Amino acid sequence: MTTAPVHASYDDACALLDGRPLVVLTGAGLSTDSGIPDYRGPGAPVRAPMTYQEFVRGPEAQQRYWARSHLGWGRMRHASPNDGHRALAALDPELLITQNVDGLHEAAGTRRLVALHGRIADVVCLTCRATSSRVALHDRMTELNPGFTARHAGAEARPDGDVELDDTADFVVPACEDCGGVLKPDVVFFGENVPALRVERCYAAVESLAATGGALLVAGSSLTVMSGLRFVRRASKLGVPVVIVNRGATRGDEHATHKLEVGCSEFLATLAG
Repeated sequence: MTTAPVHASYDDACALLDGRPLVVLTGAGLSTDSGIPDYRGPGAPVRAPMTYQEFVRGPEAQQRYWARSHLGWGRMRHASPNDGHRALAALDPELLITQNVDGLHEAAGTRRLVALHGRIADVVCLTCRATSSRVALHDRMTELNPGFTARHAGAEARPDGDVELDDTADFVVPACEDCGGVLKPDVVFFGENVPALRVERCYAAVESLAATGGALLVAGSSLTVMSGLRFVRRASKLGVPVVIVNRGATRGDEHATHKLEVGCSEFLATLAG
């Protein structure tokens, strides 16, 4: 059963959440205060991230992806947790589910976490499945592409940890050091499925809220993709209160008990304070 969301005040939302067991779902809007742009916030341009099917199509697509990602990650790796990340670590929810790949929740000290889409700081070989460090790959790319970063220093940052760039034809992409296979960030691309064990753990946490009188808090996600929306739908079906904090409409608004169109950092700091 769904109802129209109640556009609540800080006090209303905090009163609903105070003292309850919480599961928290976060999206790109939580990291904007750390300098990482989001996908669908007010004023955000239309973006078309590379799909998995495009990436595996051949060397040209992989060259285009890695050239852009090399520049973007060189910036993203220096981002720091903001007040929202630190507040959530202090709140210590039963589980924090994040759609973000930036690793900032981990850096802030969150204990119980599922990174639904993986972490951009990890790399996987599509042939031998060996995993490795993005730092090491970044160093290899820098060595193979001298001057590339300086030439494109003005490229605009994008939410996926990459940049807007068309001039990628001369970028040299290293192969897996173990088998020579194709390397990919160990994140879930559009067109890939979130690993089943991650999904099951998140469902179990949301379902436990029905027995404990808990609530689901969504912070900084438009819930446009099903990877996050499904947990809101499950909570609503079970009668678990859902509070959504996001600037702009979300695909889950009809399931919200309360909806706040405010900044995530300020609200979470208030809730944790």
